[in-house]
Amino acid sequence: MTSPEPSAAGLRTRRTRRNPLAAAGVYLLLIIGAVITLGPFVLSLNTSLKSARQFATNPPLSPAVPPTLENYVQLLGRDFVTPLAVTAQMTLVLLVGQLFFSILAAYAFARMRFPGRELLFWSYLATLMVPQVVTVIPLYTMFSEIGLRNTFWGLVLPYVFGSPYAVFLLREYFRGIPQDIVDAARIDGASTWRIIWQIVVPLARPIISTLAIITVVSQWNTFLWPFIITTGPTWQTITVATDALRGQYNANWTLVMAATTIAMAPLLVIFTLFQRRIIDSIQLTGLK
Repeated sequence: MTSPEPSAAGLRTRRTRRNPLAAAGVYLLLIIGAVITLGPFVLSLNTSLKSARQFATNPPLSPAVPPTLENYVQLLGRDFVTPLAVTAQMTLVLLVGQLFFSILAAYAFARMRFPGRELLFWSYLATLMVPQVVTVIPLYTMFSEIGLRNTFWGLVLPYVFGSPYAVFLLREYFRGIPQDIVDAARIDGASTWRIIWQIVVPLARPIISTLAIITVVSQWNTFLWPFIITTGPTWQTITVATDALRGQYNANWTLVMAATTIAMAPLLVIFTLFQRRIIDSIQLTGLK
């Protein structure tokens, strides 16, 4: 009587037991990678808890002893809450707008038939290869001419109507939804609008969650366009306000690191709350 073949998991377990040094090496590499990845965040937090005198007299890697909240109090006294609120509003509007218009465009490219569909789709997708700096000057000129410079709508309008990356991902996912489901809904009298929002969107929750996470992170951290289109503190985003601190206080790094820590805090909260979804998103998109 022949014994069953060992499973892949069993073979890996045996190899690990036979090569404890190899397993230890893998864990060592992972620890080194974690230190390199988390090191800047820890350094930022540690520096933000130092006074300017501590930072000037002690080594940069020394712990903040005693820690102080002086930098955070100074930031709040300078109304650093306003850039946070502007960034949150901008991110929310761009998230809703990009998802809404990207879903509609992706469904049209995936399910509707019209002349020039493929040419239009691939032409739109080709704009991904155009660097952002190439479009900044024309956009700035256009928005200055129509009076939207240094306004909230000037911040969001160029990027609220979807993105090529989102349309591409959604189109490919929508094409994988069985056509029989859509045909059955249409036979039952469902309109195109109802099919999109009551059938296709619920089935595409994983990819939509992925795009939501990517959009929030990318728009929260955006710098170039807000830096160019806004002047003064009224519509400054968190990234622009942090950069202004660096120049305004002659590189007072304890204050700058406090601002950086505040800017990172919402993203860390999002990661903590949705870490399972983020991992699934990385697996789904192959994002590195």
